[in-house]
Amino acid sequence: MSIERTGAAALDYLPCRYGNSRLLFRGPRRSLDRPYVLFLGGSATYGKFVRQPFPNLVEHALGQDCVNLGCLNAGIDAFLHDPDVLNIANGAMLTVFELPGAQNLSNRFYRVHSRRNDRFLSASPLLQAIYREVDFTEFSFNKHMLGRLQTVSPDRFETVREELRQAWLGRMRLLLSAIRSNVVLLWLTSGRPSGPLGPDPLLVCPDMVASLRDLVLDVVKADLTDIGSPAEMEGMVFGQMEAPAATQMPGPLSHDRILAALTDVLRAQM
Repeated sequence: MSIERTGAAALDYLPCRYGNSRLLFRGPRRSLDRPYVLFLGGSATYGKFVRQPFPNLVEHALGQDCVNLGCLNAGIDAFLHDPDVLNIANGAMLTVFELPGAQNLSNRFYRVHSRRNDRFLSASPLLQAIYREVDFTEFSFNKHMLGRLQTVSPDRFETVREELRQAWLGRMRLLLSAIRSNVVLLWLTSGRPSGPLGPDPLLVCPDMVASLRDLVLDVVKADLTDIGSPAEMEGMVFGQMEAPAATQMPGPLSHDRILAALTDVLRAQM
């Protein structure tokens, strides 16, 4: 297993920006002057802890320029409100969009950071009224906050879950409608719960994905069942303090599996 010890040279992601966007993407920065396939998504698309994320593998396999706009912890809001991201998507031959979870977007119950969408900013008076016994100043991250709400009252949490699902559907439709290139939705799931909220992408069910099919070219599902296993973590690069986070991320085997799932669909569009 490749583990970068404290003080050793870390994996260089060559973080870069495009245009006036304030989002940091996985580098190196690519030219937009030639035809390209765009990859849009969160930490899996970014390729946290791996040397060759699946957008690189697709480029090598198909011989087509690929632009990686994977952004750590980004949700729908980060992309929807970034004109440069939308311009790049509109200029692409094809856009592959990693399905985000429903926890990282602003809604009637709470606000998230505009770029780091996993960061919890504040609870609305409505949510505070539903959960009077919860001190929301304790939370920095949405997932932590929602997990606590689920534990405190599963019954009351159903109201929160439904709000997030409806907000996710509305925001996804807005984003997909704003992208003029054909879109392939990439649905990554390990099938195992990552906590009380269930498996990733959090709070997203098959019916929600099915309701978006009229807006996209295709939906490609990749089951990443080996995440966290010794074989999956072989070849990952992380420091000792990052080990718990690395067990939750796809490693080289999963990135190969994503490549295999995408290849035929993308090749048909080349």
